[in-house]
Amino acid sequence: MKLVPLGDRLVIKQVVAEETTKSGIVLPGQAKEKPQEATVEALGSDVKADIKEGDTVVYSKYAGTTVTVEEEEYIIVKEEDVLAVLK
Repeated sequence: MKLVPLGDRLVIKQVVAEETTKSGIVLPGQAKEKPQEATVEALGSDVKADIKEGDTVVYSKYAGTTVTVEEEEYIIVKEEDVLAVLK
């Protein structure tokens, strides 16, 4: 099954949170902050920004709706909730 966003929405998949800090400290599960970086999986037909599938983006902290399709977790966000593209 394929998840196809409508209008100005994007389907993104959150990147995996790192288990250690840059200084080498191992973080327990509850201490990890949910990352705000994700990979773009699909774009709606009305997305006007210079974003394409496969890009890594930064999105608003509390944006989107989380859905599970075939045991994979995705987030559907509006185009305005995407803050930047990482290059």
